[in-house]
Amino acid sequence: MTDYAIAAPPIPTIPTRDGGAFPVRRVYCIGRNYAAHAVEMGHDPDREPPFFFQKNPDNLDASGSFPYPAQSDDVHHEVELLVALGSGGRDIATEDALDHVWGYGVCLDMTRRDLQGVAKKMGRPWEIGKAFERSAPIGLLYPASEIGHPAEGRVELKVNGAVTQEGDLNQMIWKVPEMIAYLSDYFELAAGDVIMAGTPSGVGPVNRGDVMEATIEGLGTLNVTVS
Repeated sequence: MTDYAIAAPPIPTIPTRDGGAFPVRRVYCIGRNYAAHAVEMGHDPDREPPFFFQKNPDNLDASGSFPYPAQSDDVHHEVELLVALGSGGRDIATEDALDHVWGYGVCLDMTRRDLQGVAKKMGRPWEIGKAFERSAPIGLLYPASEIGHPAEGRVELKVNGAVTQEGDLNQMIWKVPEMIAYLSDYFELAAGDVIMAGTPSGVGPVNRGDVMEATIEGLGTLNVTVS
């Protein structure tokens, strides 16, 4: 038994549909992966090399509650597909990439947009706007062995019953196999890594008391209340 200098922190996990728990190693997030969202954020929608940022594993939160974060007055919702890897490696071929996927789920990339905007203008990393506590509400993980690999399906977010974001998985600029292959050229991927696969257009602010309903066809609905 390892004699830790302090008590070991808990391992972040995502609940699975069968009642189990998926341990998380790293969280990769792709930026501007839907053309319409790229346009609404002021960028060219043409296919360009992908870019990624990271959240922390313990930013993932399955409680159904999102505490409005400190130091921000402009927090936005972004509904996304979450891809969970059951294995990894380096230099993974695109045609082999889906063999490494354990399952899929619905998640939210909550963003302190005002702080992210300042970071962008100053050429600084985005973590202050993206990687804060409980910034990634998550739903259940569905095993790929049961549902396959969804390449299309409606993506939707409602705030207080009104649709604010809608799109389809087939609108992703970089598909799941391509994201896995690209990341593996720069990082050694491993079991427990997850990828947040980008958001469609319609991102917008939330306020305390709002109720968000994030749905991806075949993956259920994630209900989150802003507190």
